[in-house]
Amino acid sequence: MMQVHLRYGRGEVSVELPDDADVTVVRKPAMPMLASPRDAVTKALSQPVNSPPLREIARGAGSACLAICDITRPVPNHLFLRPVIETLMDSGIPAHAICVLVATGLHRPNEGDELAELIGDPWVLETVDVVNHFARDDEQHVDLGRTGTRGTVVRLDRRFVEADVRIATGLVEPHFMAGYSGGRKVIAPGLAHAETITTFHSARFMADPAARNCNFDGNPLHEEQVEIVRMLGDVWAINTVIDEDRNLSFVNFGEILASHAQAVDFVQGYCELPFPRRFQTVITSAAGYPLDKTYYQTVKGMVAAMDILAPGGDLMIVSECSEGIGSAEFADAQRRLVRLGPEAFLESILSKSHAEIDEWQSQMQLKPQAIGNIHLFTDGLDRAERELTGVNVVGVLSDVVEESLNRSPDRSVAVIPEGPYVVPFFRPEAAAV
Repeated sequence: MMQVHLRYGRGEVSVELPDDADVTVVRKPAMPMLASPRDAVTKALSQPVNSPPLREIARGAGSACLAICDITRPVPNHLFLRPVIETLMDSGIPAHAICVLVATGLHRPNEGDELAELIGDPWVLETVDVVNHFARDDEQHVDLGRTGTRGTVVRLDRRFVEADVRIATGLVEPHFMAGYSGGRKVIAPGLAHAETITTFHSARFMADPAARNCNFDGNPLHEEQVEIVRMLGDVWAINTVIDEDRNLSFVNFGEILASHAQAVDFVQGYCELPFPRRFQTVITSAAGYPLDKTYYQTVKGMVAAMDILAPGGDLMIVSECSEGIGSAEFADAQRRLVRLGPEAFLESILSKSHAEIDEWQSQMQLKPQAIGNIHLFTDGLDRAERELTGVNVVGVLSDVVEESLNRSPDRSVAVIPEGPYVVPFFRPEAAAV
């Protein structure tokens, strides 16, 4: 038997595959690892993309706000937050006027030990205010009007909007709706009011075929996010890329759109992988901790793998789901999905101008389910939550894999250890891998 290992929680899950299986392991090419990440951060701040150095940007400013991703992203905050804050302070902005704002979107806040883990540097917590964004708090938001293209109401966290220096920070990786994460996405939905989020996460946006992994062309989410950034005015960004082992591979700083585009140009050569065929059996993960804390986030792994899943095939995904199904709103959406069935559920949401909170994730789950059979291995869901997934929850993954291989005409299987951080695409013209 051959063993393959997939990210699961803070560790791995091993899956046994028969020796006669034709195994294709889908992983990124080896990425460069920066020898001195802190030196790379210092260089990025002084040699920015399409902007003055941070020191010049901050000179004469009275306040600053740094938006950071929440706990669901493994962003190396410990490498860049202190150098950025020290630069701001050296340029004359007092510590009490600097805010680190956790861009939660509609996710729950990060507090206590979890917040300390997210920041990764006690000095930051001791020196400046570190606070969470609350998307449902009306008073914390500023109304900037509507986007010109689709009329989305734009309401953003006033602590970011009203700061003299505004910096978004994050991880650039494939995103199953917005093309790539990071940059403009940290602001919207990260710092947006619930009204804004539920508008451009509505069913009509999600149903657009351009709202997919690794795509910006015609992508309605990306286009709205870019328009929102331009409505804000000057915004800067720190963009990071990490390798499969979570080492820093790339970092830059600069004007938010230009610097993010440069980071995407770097990462796409590693995470977009063309394949000349599809597979009857696909095994993937939800990327391990922290992304696989909930079933809500697990859907991303299903969507990322679906393009190489043969029609009627089997997609197995491993996810710890240590915090269960996700929000109460997502559980309600899943309950409706299971009760109504895919077609009736989709019909019930397509006419809405605003999505119910977290309903969009249930809609995204329908995409891989329309192709094949989804099987979930997890230790983290109770019986009631397992029923809400709407997929086949399995106890022994190797048995399901063997059953799938027995139905396969060539006993071929694709294995994606890193889950949604790498996206395989079916490209008939691609050279054999």
